[in-house]
Amino acid sequence: MGLLNSHFEPDRPYWRDYLSLLEQLTGHGFPTCSQLNAQLPAGLESNGGQAIKFVDSNQLDNESYENRIYQTGQVSTRPDSWHDLFNALVWMRFPRIKTAINSQHYQAGAALKNGTRGQQRDALTLFDECGVIVFSNQLEILEALAERRWSDAFLADTFRTSVAPSVCGHAMLEKYLSPYKAMTAKALLVYVNNDFMKLSRQKMLNHLDTEIARCILNNELLSSPACLSPLPLAGVPGWWPQDEQCDVLFYNDFRVFRPPPDELIPAPVLNFTKDHGSQSTL
Repeated sequence: MGLLNSHFEPDRPYWRDYLSLLEQLTGHGFPTCSQLNAQLPAGLESNGGQAIKFVDSNQLDNESYENRIYQTGQVSTRPDSWHDLFNALVWMRFPRIKTAINSQHYQAGAALKNGTRGQQRDALTLFDECGVIVFSNQLEILEALAERRWSDAFLADTFRTSVAPSVCGHAMLEKYLSPYKAMTAKALLVYVNNDFMKLSRQKMLNHLDTEIARCILNNELLSSPACLSPLPLAGVPGWWPQDEQCDVLFYNDFRVFRPPPDELIPAPVLNFTKDHGSQSTL
């Protein structure tokens, strides 16, 4: 992996969905836009009908980042930028989600006046930068996460075998170059059936990419930041050093595993147990 060899611990579970992509980016320097473009899914287009391609930011003017992607397909990419490299990797892994987020940014931005962003664009940005998809066939664990009952969720006997997080926020991936205990993602909690959990990892991610993108485009998701559940990533079994992450005391660090407010309204859980996604409020 050239330059990447000294920055990644390939056995860490948070990299698992990106290792195959990273292994294809050879050379001793940062990957070029041409190398990144070669890894994009064939025929990928913005919802404005333009082929998605990474373009050196030095070749572009100051046009709105999201508008440019929608109208021209050009994704401004800074040379030697970890942040932009991880953004490119997420485009490769979750292309439908990325195009859906861009489309909604474009549509919402056109509708807003006086430079305001609105709750929808705030939610889209939070998920794009800090998102993680947590899918499981154990509804009670997803409920515990939504209700911020951290030890109930993370110490559940079936967490390791029935809960599968996947980081899709590129800023979150960048933070894992130098991880710290208080890293907190913005999670979509997704309830799936038993058969889904028997699929290959690639098939699961492809299905989630399709269904979550559909929900975003139908305005069923990310209408406000309240759609997202905070997730302290150090709590995920195996995602923090094992000699620390072993008992209830680990989860009593309230600087990281913050207790819920007195009148918490939990983030909703997506129900993907049927052929289509739907949303239920806990």
